[in-house]
Amino acid sequence: MMERNLSWSAAGANARQEGSFGPAGDAGRSMHFSQYEPEILPPGREPDEGTRQWGWQDGRGPGAPQPNFEGQGQWMPRPSGPQRKGHAWAFAPATYTLLGINCLVFLGMLLTGTSIISPTTSELLRWGANCGPYVLVGHEWWRLFTAMFVHVGIIHIATNMWCLWNLGLLAEPLMGPFGVVAAYVLTGFAGNLLSLAVHPGLAYQGGQIVPADSAIVGAGASGAIFGLAGVLILLLKSKRLPLPQIEAKRLRWSVIQFAILNFGIGLYTAFGKSPVQIDNMAHLGGFLGGLALGVPLVPRIGSPRALFARRRMLAVGGMAFLLALLTYGVYSFWK
Repeated sequence: MMERNLSWSAAGANARQEGSFGPAGDAGRSMHFSQYEPEILPPGREPDEGTRQWGWQDGRGPGAPQPNFEGQGQWMPRPSGPQRKGHAWAFAPATYTLLGINCLVFLGMLLTGTSIISPTTSELLRWGANCGPYVLVGHEWWRLFTAMFVHVGIIHIATNMWCLWNLGLLAEPLMGPFGVVAAYVLTGFAGNLLSLAVHPGLAYQGGQIVPADSAIVGAGASGAIFGLAGVLILLLKSKRLPLPQIEAKRLRWSVIQFAILNFGIGLYTAFGKSPVQIDNMAHLGGFLGGLALGVPLVPRIGSPRALFARRRMLAVGGMAFLLALLTYGVYSFWK
């Protein structure tokens, strides 16, 4: 989640060297922001060639569990003969759909004149970026959803989509298409909500709520990406997975390293001398939301279908209810 500082002033203070912009119709407000950089790095490496040669042998495709006559999974080499081929997107429709939506939104931004390298804050807000005064005073709560599909330039979306592609292809066999979409939306919302709560951009003066000296404009899919990482960390620990323990541990450690590395980058930008501005609260909120969502879940591979469906609905319904309560709490505090 990229962040830009937004300074509100009656006289319209001068912007930094990069420029000064204000939302349409808000004369006298100037938005100060600095340069940005990609804020997350993709997770670990691809499976090695030895791993690719092993999988569940059945007629439904690689990776699917096949019980033997004793009711236990059997790990065996994949046959070397001709295999049924299909489109890659068919095995991960949710992941490719989310990638497509993000790319289409970015394309729409470009076609309406938004800069491909450094969009202005007013352009980001016009396309649905998250900003405390707009949400809390303007009651534009839909920004908590739309901000997860808006990106701050080509480098930002390229790095986010690379990470989403990697984590999505790993998560979809374990969660199913509905689970991946639900995790993306719910954890992305959780990240934006925590960012809003910590950076409301408002203050009390004389018993009235007024814009604070500064606010931030946040946009990007990285809160949802951290949410997928949180879910995967728990799912890859499940004993139900029909994977060799060493392979499951390797995949899980790869996701953990991804989270640690990118949290470290975020902390450096917050406390070090860096022109990059990253919304660390959106990352943290998404990651915590992913952990909460993953607690009731069981992996689709290796679990009875009825149990998997029941646990997934419990997790999604419980998470949605929790976010509704937290959103009402933030709303009640500032109304």
